[in-house]
Amino acid sequence: MLTDTHLHLHFSQYDLDRDEVIRRAIAGGVGLMINVGTDLEDSRKAVQVAETYPEVYAAVGYHPHESKNASREALAELEKLVAHPRVVGVGEVGLDYFHNHSPQETQREIFRVFLSWYRRHQKPIILHCREAYEDMLRLLKDELEPPCRGVIHCYSSDSEMMFKFLELGFYVAFGGALTYKKNETLREACRQCPLDRLLIETDAPYLAPQLRRGERNEPLFLVETAKFIASLRGCDPEKLFTETTANARSVFDLC
Repeated sequence: MLTDTHLHLHFSQYDLDRDEVIRRAIAGGVGLMINVGTDLEDSRKAVQVAETYPEVYAAVGYHPHESKNASREALAELEKLVAHPRVVGVGEVGLDYFHNHSPQETQREIFRVFLSWYRRHQKPIILHCREAYEDMLRLLKDELEPPCRGVIHCYSSDSEMMFKFLELGFYVAFGGALTYKKNETLREACRQCPLDRLLIETDAPYLAPQLRRGERNEPLFLVETAKFIASLRGCDPEKLFTETTANARSVFDLC
């Protein structure tokens, strides 16, 4: 069985066939999914899906793009959701200096809030990072005491940077972007990632694997990415499926 550790099943792209998408995934061997919120209302929707499907859990947070909209009142309401029994993580949260949809200082300020939640609630944190790895590492080291419990989602840097996150205790999640022809640096990081710290995700509806690039991504396509990773690492696919699901159960404390 596989676990998709990061996707957005509550997004409007699935409004017409959400049930079928989830059933296809389960039938295809993707037995657990972490449905991730990106702001207050979006996180509420993520939790609603997790309440509906026993194979789906939720995480709640503010994507760094939305940091500028994270008012004190909204954050107070969002924090109440952290205690929900179907919520297994805080995220996605972090820094994105590639798009800069929110000012960088605002992103850092809101990220610090979520790091305080991690300390307070002891639920794993799901990190979004793009073109901001050094700042993120600095904040993590300033705010948290290793070993940290969490995931660097949709990893997009090199092996050297990956090991810095591993040293802090984080798991590293790879997705469909790994299969894109230009991403040899990312593939090398995946080869070097210790198996006991490796996770696999779709980030659906985004980042479908190479053979389906341009299509709406869905959790069933995790199987293609997982088989690609098994071939890349020269390991038995079933062993990879089993070990990465064990990793997901460990970091998210899944039943």
